[in-house]
Amino acid sequence: MNVIIDRITQIAQKMPDKICYKNGDITKTYQQLNDQSDRVASFIQEKFLPEKSPIIVFGGQQFEMLVMFLGAIKSGHAYIPVDDASDSDRIIQINSVAKPSLVLNWSDVDSFNIETPIVPKSEIQAVLQSDRNIYDHNLSVGDDDNFYIIFTSGTTGTPKGVQISTNNLLDFVDWVNDEYHYTNETKVLLQAPFSFDLSVFSIYPGLTNGATLNVLDKETAKNLAQLQTSVLNTTANTWISTPSFFEMCMFFKDFNAEKLPELKKFIFCGEELTHVTAKKLLQRFPDAELYNTYGPTENTVAITSIQITPEILEKYDRLPIGYLKSNMEYKLDNVEDKDGQLEGELIVSGPDVSKGYLNNPVQTKKAFETIDGKVFYHTGDMVSEDNDLLFYKGRTDFQIKMHGYRIELEEVDSLLANLSQVKQSCTVPLYNNKKQVNKIIAHVVLEDQFKNSDNKELNQQIKSELKKNTMDYMIPNVFKFVEQLPISKNGKIDRKALIGEINA
Repeated sequence: MNVIIDRITQIAQKMPDKICYKNGDITKTYQQLNDQSDRVASFIQEKFLPEKSPIIVFGGQQFEMLVMFLGAIKSGHAYIPVDDASDSDRIIQINSVAKPSLVLNWSDVDSFNIETPIVPKSEIQAVLQSDRNIYDHNLSVGDDDNFYIIFTSGTTGTPKGVQISTNNLLDFVDWVNDEYHYTNETKVLLQAPFSFDLSVFSIYPGLTNGATLNVLDKETAKNLAQLQTSVLNTTANTWISTPSFFEMCMFFKDFNAEKLPELKKFIFCGEELTHVTAKKLLQRFPDAELYNTYGPTENTVAITSIQITPEILEKYDRLPIGYLKSNMEYKLDNVEDKDGQLEGELIVSGPDVSKGYLNNPVQTKKAFETIDGKVFYHTGDMVSEDNDLLFYKGRTDFQIKMHGYRIELEEVDSLLANLSQVKQSCTVPLYNNKKQVNKIIAHVVLEDQFKNSDNKELNQQIKSELKKNTMDYMIPNVFKFVEQLPISKNGKIDRKALIGEINA
């Protein structure tokens, strides 16, 4: 049996009535998870699909999605999670790249305009209620086989399918156990869509330890009143999200340790954790453990970690992303000296590195390089180091040149975040008709006490404060004061959407 599946099955045998999934009033047990995924596995094997061919699983954050994920693995097929909020073109694109043998459709969408066989929700419901439970364990996904394939946006416009094997995932799960100590007492927040690999941080370390997944679905997150009710009544003791999603919850004044005394651990991943956000969190939850992590999808969710303490906050203005996992190694590529500090693109090798992009040898060759017999992944992230402590310095594709100067947009945001007036910011380039950067536009969400201030005076104040420790060429030309920044489906600030809006 697949080793991840085996661990979950053992939990179901030892604690069959333990709650594995909680979403509002909906609760499901490990016994239900095990039995229903057995039925899905039996159903899939009855179809005699091509060996190891992937299966698209289409839906939201329902319990049945987890059942289908595990059922696919048990039957011998990697799954591709596709969120039901995706536009119609996306599943067509993914289908054309992945060439799956089947689509399991847990949604009300009845047409995808693809030729791949589709199993509708009604048929899956019948399978889950059936008495079938026999499947061939010997055909389950193997150690080096793909366990899941997550499609990223891709800078080329065509989504790229990141292949994650059982071994990749197992190494990540074991590392999470060592770092964060999930147990059967853990109640972990599961907020990220299943098509975003941040969700894996909750799912598999949780399910292999008998934890409860406390689901906060996207329908709830869209409604501020519902979100407030769900967040302030959560029973989770371990919080996992992007910093942007946490910032959204900071609008709720009762979101603190007094209201939520059981919430003792916060783990952030997916985007940069600012000094301001970390400081606010430790003020509201002074006894909580706060961790900053980093990792591309191609490296299986996360590969660095550091606990952010008051001492770390005191020492660093821009927070470190942590130390690399002990069984992985890194190099800095295209190193350059910036203000006396060496920076370069982070490239990483080790057991969490993907085998590449599904059916995409061109993009795989660009991103993965063999050095001295080891495969290194080019992350596209600029970092610096201090005795193996890594510091994120921005995306290579969020670097611009204006008037001959190289400017890292995320560094500008980091400088803005240190100002008393700024709650959040996102800086984007404005291009002229020659495709050259003409101006830098900063979108700023103000702290509450500054929201009624005169915009002209605020502009002057912010520019004046930036000049104290920022090169003139890095200071934004225009400040746009906004109520909120756009958030992507994955809970990150959507910089690309603002770039498109400014340059429309």
